[in-house]
Amino acid sequence: QDFQTSLRPYQEEVVQRALRGENAIIWLPTGGGKTRAAVHVARRHLEVTPGARVAVLVNRIHLVDQHYENEFKTALQDFRLAPISGDSGQKDFFGCMVKDFDVIICTAQILENALVSTEEEKHVELTDFTLLIIDECHHTHKEGVYNKIMARYVEKKLRREEGLPQILGLTASPGTGGSKTIKHAVEHVLKICANLDSVIVSTKNYIPQLKDVVPSPRKEYKIANKRISDPFGDHLKNMMKMVHEFMDVTMIFSAFGTQEYEAEVVNLEKEGVQVENRLWAQCAVHLRTYNDALLINDAVRMVDALQVVEDFYASRTATEIDGTDFFLSGLFQENRVELRLLASTVCYENPNLDRLERTLLEQFSKPSKCIIFVKTRLIAHCLLGWVCANVQLQNAKIKAAVLTGAGTGANNMSQVHQKDTIEQFRGDALNLLISTSVGEEGLDIPECNMVVRYGLLTNEIAQQQASGRARAQGSIYAVVAREGGRELQREKLNEYLEELTAKAVAEVQRMEREEPQNYQQKITELQKDAVWCRMLNEQSRQERRHRFGAEQVQLSCRKCFTSVAQGSDMRLIENSHHVNVNPDFKNHYRSGGQVRLERDFEEWEPGRTISCQKCGNDWGMEIKFKKGPVLPCLSIKSFSLKTPQGIILPKKWKDVEFPVEDFVLADYILDTFPDLDIY
Repeated sequence: QDFQTSLRPYQEEVVQRALRGENAIIWLPTGGGKTRAAVHVARRHLEVTPGARVAVLVNRIHLVDQHYENEFKTALQDFRLAPISGDSGQKDFFGCMVKDFDVIICTAQILENALVSTEEEKHVELTDFTLLIIDECHHTHKEGVYNKIMARYVEKKLRREEGLPQILGLTASPGTGGSKTIKHAVEHVLKICANLDSVIVSTKNYIPQLKDVVPSPRKEYKIANKRISDPFGDHLKNMMKMVHEFMDVTMIFSAFGTQEYEAEVVNLEKEGVQVENRLWAQCAVHLRTYNDALLINDAVRMVDALQVVEDFYASRTATEIDGTDFFLSGLFQENRVELRLLASTVCYENPNLDRLERTLLEQFSKPSKCIIFVKTRLIAHCLLGWVCANVQLQNAKIKAAVLTGAGTGANNMSQVHQKDTIEQFRGDALNLLISTSVGEEGLDIPECNMVVRYGLLTNEIAQQQASGRARAQGSIYAVVAREGGRELQREKLNEYLEELTAKAVAEVQRMEREEPQNYQQKITELQKDAVWCRMLNEQSRQERRHRFGAEQVQLSCRKCFTSVAQGSDMRLIENSHHVNVNPDFKNHYRSGGQVRLERDFEEWEPGRTISCQKCGNDWGMEIKFKKGPVLPCLSIKSFSLKTPQGIILPKKWKDVEFPVEDFVLADYILDTFPDLDIY
């Protein structure tokens, strides 16, 4: 009873339809208590629904434990709860866990894997649940995992299947889907409602109280001076001009140091590989690195930009195979000393950093907690290096750390490291987080005094999410940007899109209230259209998958164009890992250092990295079976595929246009050792 009366009036208002068993999306701002409202609905549902079983789905790993510890555990202590994330062994027995617990809190991907699994211990059906709570439900669109789950739901609903769970979505902003007109913004909100088969609800009677509980942070634009002189950047651009002259390409390119130029050299590399013009392909790879360095130079320090280029060339030592390689590596070596000299000249440093320094010193003149949002993991790490090396910031007792997405790359964090960093920031060990978008959604840090968006071009949803991180009384939402820069223009546009989102939601709510028949017809039409599109896309995917026979496809190294394998050499493990089973393939690669992955696998473990014997191109890693062979697992991005209709460059294995057979260990042993009697 105590818990049930702890909802604020506006929360009581937005949960009413869900309490009546209707599918609903709760739209409240960040910090408005969406999760608390969801817990209230879950508790009532568990109390009144026979055989109730609730799944709480999140889209970030760290939110599993956060929701469990901070919200659901105490409020639902009379029920059996289980938090399950990617680093938990319990996911391998997901089907069993669902039978044994009343509430499962997990990442959406774990539920999706269980829905498609054929193993009894893992498999579940949507009808095994009576309530699905979907956090950050504005992600329920396109090919996102939320939408994959809800696509099954909608198909079953249109077939009038019984026993489907109630849906409760939570969002701080459904967004406009990139639309700038009210008509298309309404269409976007309707699609989100259709995908979730839900109505969207928000407070109408308690708006002043909501604003008191969730005060908007004060927005401040911290305008940096224009860079008067940039000899380091100019020197990089001169080197890029020399590469263009060496390539002798007649194409017209955008300005160096822009996203547009990056897209153009990415396409040039693809074109070079497809026509087997190694000069174009390799020059494009090097030009992209120089362009990355210019973008870093524009965001952080010159030494960080130089490090990008030096790391790139360090990874390519002793891999020159023709005149193109010798020219490109020689160009860098000839200019290395000059670049180092320019990068160390303080008077040419980035003025954005000076503005950020003043902003932080002003804020940290009193005890504070601050988050800086940046675009990439690399920029986050570079900015941390700058903070740690800045004497004035260290004297201000700033204790900083990076928060980025989980993964296995050089700049990725482990899930454990993510959790530790968030806990340290909640406590006293850290007072400044430098975060990528992973920190925008759901991060529960009520006492954050300032959010800084540093050199970011994002949509209105990300802007609202980031703004919502500043929850302390009198908090500040600061935008550090150059005078006249695109970041300022985007911030102004996002403010307009925020207002447009509110108008679109209000119009959808009016339709549902005043024209219920018309509204329901529109939702059903959108659902049927989505099902039809998915069927056509799946049919097209299947046709593409069998466009060529596996024996007709040749895999070549994307860097040196050496033909190294056939499609028929490939096999699929656990529906995700593609290995080459041809014993002769080992002649084409060399092994490197040991690969370490966070998660464990039942049948195999990672071995060493593998790279092209001829040019050193990274190809992937070995897979070591616990009871059997060591096989090379290939990254498709490292290869071009020569087909009867030309060369193609799939980004992912799911895009290849030939069938790949499943790996069967017994078959592999028989094929490799035909004289061996295994029976």
